[in-house]
Amino acid sequence: MKISTIEPISIAYPDPNDFDTIRRTVLVRVETSDGVVGWGECIGMWPEACKAITTIINEGYAPFLIGTPADDIEANWLAMRRHVHWYGEGGIASLAISGIDMALWDIRGKVAGKPLYELLGGLKHERLPANASAHVNKKGEAACVAEVVGFFEAGFRSTKLGFAKKGESDIGGNPETDVHFVKELRAALGDDAEILIDIGNGVRWDVATAIDVANRMGEYRIGWYEEPLYYTDDAGYRELAASTDVRIASGEREFTETGYRRQMEFVQAVEVYGIDPARVEGITGFRKADALATQYGKTINAHAWSTAITTAASLHLSLASPNAEIFEFKPFPVVVQDELVAEKLWHRDGWAYPIEAPGLGIDVQEDVVRRIAE
Repeated sequence: MKISTIEPISIAYPDPNDFDTIRRTVLVRVETSDGVVGWGECIGMWPEACKAITTIINEGYAPFLIGTPADDIEANWLAMRRHVHWYGEGGIASLAISGIDMALWDIRGKVAGKPLYELLGGLKHERLPANASAHVNKKGEAACVAEVVGFFEAGFRSTKLGFAKKGESDIGGNPETDVHFVKELRAALGDDAEILIDIGNGVRWDVATAIDVANRMGEYRIGWYEEPLYYTDDAGYRELAASTDVRIASGEREFTETGYRRQMEFVQAVEVYGIDPARVEGITGFRKADALATQYGKTINAHAWSTAITTAASLHLSLASPNAEIFEFKPFPVVVQDELVAEKLWHRDGWAYPIEAPGLGIDVQEDVVRRIAE
C-alpha cells in the first residue's frame, strides 16, 4: 500500500471564543493506492505560515513521499526531518511534518481496524476529566466569573483560562486585577473546582512580578501557572520555580523532542508540558516528547485547541499516556469542531472517553473542508 496523494488544505474560520477573529490552520489529506484516506493537521495559525506549510508539503515532502509505503511511518518521518535538515529543526518545517505524520497514523489505524490508542500501546486511562479551555475576554470581572461558573454548570470538571486575549476584558493587563479575578472565581466555584491559569504571550511581566502573582494566586489553589514569562527565559523560569510551590507549566511552543529534552534536562523548572500533535511533528513526535515526560516524571497536557482532527489525535494520545491529567475541550460552538466531523467530540458527564472507531476515529466531512478552504 503506497502513498498516492498528499494534499495540504489551508482553511480559515471565525472563532467565537475570540469574538469571531479569523483563525487559520492547514489540514492534510493523504490517500493510499488502495483508496484509504487519512487526515492530519498543521497548526500554522497565521496566513504566511499556512502558505509556507503548503509550499513545503507540495514542493518539499510530497515529491519523495508519494510512492513510498504508507505504513512505514517512522521511515517517512525521518525522511522528512532529513530533507529539511538545513532549516527544519523546529518551525514551519516541523508543522508540515505534523500533518502528514498524523494522517499516516490515521491510515494505519483504519487499515488495522483499530483505534489509534491501541496502536500506541493501549489505554493508560479509562477516562480523563473534561476541561473547559477558554479565554477570559468578556466585559467586566463579574461577566468573566459568570462564564466560567457556566462551564462547571454544563458538566466540566476543570477549566484552563487564558489571560490577555482579544476582547473586552482587562484580565491580563494588571496583576492586581488578575489576582482579584482568581480570588472571586474561587469564591464562586467553591473549594473543589480545578482552576488552571494560562498567563500567555499577551502578558509582559518581569520575573519578580511573575513570582509575586504566582504566590498570590497560589493562595486560591490554582492547579498550575502557565507561561508567565517568555518561554525561552530559562533563568527566569528557574528563579520562578525556586520561589513558588505552584506548579509551572510551559511547552506548547516547542516543536521537537530536542526542545522538550532541553527543558527537562537543562532548565529543570517546568512540571507540566503542553504538547500539540499538530505542531510537534505529529503522533510520532508527540510520543517521543511523552517518553521524555515519563523518564523525567513530568505531567503532559495535549493541546487540542484547533480542529476536531487535532482534538481526536490529542485524545487518543492523552488516554494512552500515563502522564496526562485532564483533557481540554473548547466550550464554545465553532465550525471546525461542530461541523468538520460527522459526530462532535465532546465530554460525557464531565469526562473525556476513548474514541473506538479505527484510526483517529472521526469521519471528516470533506464538503465542510472545501467550504472553509482558502
